[in-house]
Amino acid sequence: MAQDKQRTGLSLFGVATMVILLGLLGWALWYGVASWNALAGVRISPLGWVFMVLGVIVTFIVGAGLMALVFYSSRHDRDI
Repeated sequence: MAQDKQRTGLSLFGVATMVILLGLLGWALWYGVASWNALAGVRISPLGWVFMVLGVIVTFIVGAGLMALVFYSSRHDRDI
């Protein structure tokens, strides 16, 4: 009786995708640190910080709202 072998692990395409994504993550981190260091002498006014914080909060709320809509539509069979 022949037993079916289950495939475990990533295919070659999966490994290549992971390598590319990790490379992009490394580049994004390098670019972020380089940009942050390039702006070391720039001062942001208190109003600038207020709008920066508001931007982060609004972005988080929009992202959380969209994820809630995705879960709601999935649970109620409203997906196409």
